[in-house]
Amino acid sequence: MEISRTDSGGVAVVAVRGVINFGESARQFSSFLKELLDAGTPAVLIDMSGIDSVDSTGLGELVGYLQRFESEGRRLALLRPHRRILSLLRLTRLDEIFPIYEDQGDAIASLSP
Repeated sequence: MEISRTDSGGVAVVAVRGVINFGESARQFSSFLKELLDAGTPAVLIDMSGIDSVDSTGLGELVGYLQRFESEGRRLALLRPHRRILSLLRLTRLDEIFPIYEDQGDAIASLSP
């Protein structure tokens, strides 16, 4: 798994490529999000267009960090999940708690502090 970060309009845009599964990739993803949380990053947009698959561990990390960010008055949202991942989010009703965007400009405008 590869993770990169750019900043735009006060929003950290995190591009993830590969899989987020039980094991090293979930730990790496969690560690990256923890660093953003610890650094006081006000808003994070996770670009999911490069994620091939995510399992229950990866979903658990996403939900856990969504709760942590929101408890501190910060925002976390998802950008362009593939159809099968979007179907999984809908099946688990996580699409009802995560802000999900198809357009990065719209997401940044909505998330900017």
